[in-house]
Amino acid sequence: MTTTTTGTYTPKPGAAPLGRMIATQAVLETKMLLRNGEQLLLTVIIPTLLLVLFSSVDIIDTGAGEAVDFLAPGILALAVMSTAFTGQAIGTGFERRYGVLKRLAASPLPRWALMTAKTMSVLVTEVLQIILLAVIAFALGWSPHGNPFAVLLLLVLGTAAFSGLGLLMAGTLKAEATLAAANLVFLLLLVGGGVIVPLDKFPDAAQSVLGLLPISALSDGLRDVLQHGAGMPWGDLGILAVWAVVGLAAAGRFFRWE
Repeated sequence: MTTTTTGTYTPKPGAAPLGRMIATQAVLETKMLLRNGEQLLLTVIIPTLLLVLFSSVDIIDTGAGEAVDFLAPGILALAVMSTAFTGQAIGTGFERRYGVLKRLAASPLPRWALMTAKTMSVLVTEVLQIILLAVIAFALGWSPHGNPFAVLLLLVLGTAAFSGLGLLMAGTLKAEATLAAANLVFLLLLVGGGVIVPLDKFPDAAQSVLGLLPISALSDGLRDVLQHGAGMPWGDLGILAVWAVVGLAAAGRFFRWE
């Protein structure tokens, strides 16, 4: 009687562990994000150029103190928006158009796990952005203050808020419309979100509206902590939390995979 033994290379059918699938997808998403020239322009080159230019040339009145102390927190907020909102909206929108999301949705990777992987990719990219911008800001004479935990909380809530809005746009509009709308919103919020131009330069009526935008809350909160050494900016955190809840809930409700 012949006995059958299991060989070393016997196939093991079935999906990989969920954690491994998410990590693998996150690595792939990060590589794709960093290889995209337009994404790099939005996430790295534009924020860096704005930081260096407006810190070196006296174009805008940023108040007392070094210009870089005012600009650096706003540029960090811009970096979060460029990755979590603009970049993610455009990338996901074209993945949806070309059927990539539809195919991934049919794989063993659950849809929520795919979104988790995309979020992890965004966070990794943001860490790289923040390190690069912080090094440049320090070279320009930046002197940050404040509670690091407050900064971390602002960045996390800002990422959640912009991710929800980016996914909502990518999951409801056509890819070409997402491309145009995301870039337009990026430019409008760059000008009117307190990133470079202080909100007090706008009319009083406009300030009350602009202050409720997520980019304004993030840049203002980071500036209060890093420039003025303030404690926990609860008002700005509250605005970001509302945007995060509403944006993510709307994205989960209306996102179309095809």
